[in-house]
Amino acid sequence: MPAPRLLRWALPVLLVLVTMVTFWPSLANDFVEWDDDINLVKNASFRGLGWAALRWDFTNVLMGHYIPVTWLTFSVDSAIWGMRPLGYHLTNLALHVANGLLFYVLALRLLARATSVGHTPRFLGAAVAALFFALHPLRAESVAWATERRDVLSGLFFLLTVLAYLAAADAVGRRRIALLGGSIAAFALGLGSKSIVMSLPLVLVALDVYPLRRLSLQWPPWRGQHRVLLEKLPYIALGLLGAAVAYYAVWLNKFLTPLEQYPWPARIAMGFYSLWFYVTATVLPFGLSPVYELPPRVDPLAARFLGPTLVVIAASAGAVVMRRRWPWALSAWVVYAVLVAPVAGIVHSGHQLAHDRYSYLSCLPWAVLVGAAAAAVAQLTAQARLRRSIAVCAAGALGAWLLALAVMTWGQVQIWRNTQVLFAYAIDSEPHCAVCHGNLGVYLANNNNAAALYHLERNVALRPERSRSHANLAIHLLKLGRRAEAIRHLEIALELEPDHADALTVLGDAFLSDNRPETALKPLGYALTIEPRHIIARTLLGTALARLGDHTSAIAEYRRAIMIDPRMAPPRYALASLLAKRGDIDGALAQYELVKRLDPGLAEPLGRQLRESW
Repeated sequence: MPAPRLLRWALPVLLVLVTMVTFWPSLANDFVEWDDDINLVKNASFRGLGWAALRWDFTNVLMGHYIPVTWLTFSVDSAIWGMRPLGYHLTNLALHVANGLLFYVLALRLLARATSVGHTPRFLGAAVAALFFALHPLRAESVAWATERRDVLSGLFFLLTVLAYLAAADAVGRRRIALLGGSIAAFALGLGSKSIVMSLPLVLVALDVYPLRRLSLQWPPWRGQHRVLLEKLPYIALGLLGAAVAYYAVWLNKFLTPLEQYPWPARIAMGFYSLWFYVTATVLPFGLSPVYELPPRVDPLAARFLGPTLVVIAASAGAVVMRRRWPWALSAWVVYAVLVAPVAGIVHSGHQLAHDRYSYLSCLPWAVLVGAAAAAVAQLTAQARLRRSIAVCAAGALGAWLLALAVMTWGQVQIWRNTQVLFAYAIDSEPHCAVCHGNLGVYLANNNNAAALYHLERNVALRPERSRSHANLAIHLLKLGRRAEAIRHLEIALELEPDHADALTVLGDAFLSDNRPETALKPLGYALTIEPRHIIARTLLGTALARLGDHTSAIAEYRRAIMIDPRMAPPRYALASLLAKRGDIDGALAQYELVKRLDPGLAEPLGRQLRESW
């Protein structure tokens, strides 16, 4: 008997309302100095919908990502909202709500294929699956962090790809061709949103085995199934292209973790740990953190890694052994493993061992299983095969569980309120997280907070092998006037990473602060051979030349820095100051007016300086 029409409409409406209420606090979040500053706050290239912004959207690999579709949505946001965080968070929330609805439809289709439950239990099961997915605290990072637009957007196209593919499996003729074409197009858009969807072709193969049963596990697989396998070729080609582009973007930014640092045994242990982590975090979402930092050394035989490895191997073997009796278990496990694989650590970049956001797609199979269990209970109740008291208790327990998840998520989205709250929470969760101490220290230093020194020193103490830790501490020591200590840490940073352009730049700044402009020329010049477009290094080089009396060369360096990015205020400030000293009043005033528009805070001391010089 078909499900009541009221139920069909009420469940999606309930899903939308509950999801919006749960994530509503995210709309008050600010941009955070955890990629938001680089991607959005300090980046004017994506803003607006002019040709320059659109060209940048489709050609940049900023921070090791090629995500033109995501950048296009950010450009739309900037055209509508300017740089108000509310608009960016609202778009993230809207996309997540849309994903909840799409997953509801997907769960309905999968439950129809995999179970024999009636209409009403199936709708209830799909709603439970969608609520479990949408309200889980592991989703907080993807929704509440503006930069992670790429998660919710790629999730949208991932779900559309699978839905169109499932519809094509039941269609014939032109309709089937159109649905497959739409599915492939959605996959391409997903890859343009985030490369994590690259393994989707293998997900489709797994679904063809179960629940679609279009493929069997017979050998050879080609026999009698060539049409089903051939239709995967466009997906596979796109997936391989997406993987290659993603690898190139990371390689170009020099973000790849060296194999010498974490060799193959460590990478394999990291992969098994990832497969264990996201399942356990889904079942017991306690102690979640913005950063689960990769330890300096990964020992595959240490309990932290050996235990998960053994559990994952046992679970995989069990799913294979029981594949005929419980085909759903093997299908869910394979889909999960395939979706985790791109971020499991085999190809690694960054400081993380795991991230909450990597569960956004990979844990969809577990949500389907939760929904299937709810549908089975509803079916047994409808058939009077389950005591009503037990059914009421089960429904109450499920409702309490979903409510608890929503409450946890309500709190979790608020840790992204601002930079200080974010990293203070991260340190509370992971007291030995060096990158958390470092990021909080930099933020506090930029805001003249006395606690900055403690966190920057703690960062160095925890991970003395990181050149950036020493460089950040040196910058703060310079502000405190402790130049000798700053120079010592910069020298350590350059011993660890001789081609660290930022450390070389700060060392040049230290020499300038110590009134040694001639000594500053060497590190600044070397920094510019590594990164010719390093605006601060070029500006400081101009300042060193100006102090040595070579005003013509100094002005040339300032103008080169301005040409690299006309929206940067520091080189204009330096140029205006030097032009004023040379008596070029009109030139100095022209630069001053531009600085006022670009950085009013910097324009104020420049104005005083110009008035004093005249």
